Amino acid sequence: MRQKLNLITLGVSDLEKSLDFYEKGLQWKRSTAGTDDMVVFPLGGIALGLYSRSALAEDAEVPEEGSGFRGITLSFNAKSEAEVDSIFKEVENLGATIVKPAQKVFWGGYSGYFSDPDGHLIEVAYNPFWAFDENDNLDLPQ
Repeated sequence: MRQKLNLITLGVSDLEKSLDFYEKGLQWKRSTAGTDDMVVFPLGGIALGLYSRSALAEDAEVPEEGSGFRGITLSFNAKSEAEVDSIFKEVENLGATIVKPAQKVFWGGYSGYFSDPDGHLIEVAYNPFWAFDENDNLDLPQ
């Protein structure tokens, strides 16, 4: 299997509410590749999909019930601590729940977490040990 992920799909309880958060709030641009029941946002080589939580559970043949920590976070890597702080101000104004305010962290960076309307955790982090390439992709050593 190639070492590559192409699509991350979040099961959401209210597609319109989530769409408002990502598209109108965060001002992400959606792709025309989506459908009436699945919204897709290109993320520079991978995509984020929003799809009904119940339909996604049905497709995977697993129970829909579940709460608390989901065992996964999405992360946005910022280029400075100031950018992290700016993003937190922006998402707080959008009504996002700040789960962990941005702060210096044990691994030497600066990060915090907020949750989207369905409780999916999104980390915003500045990692002084990681670089970006000319396309704003992480340039990690092999």
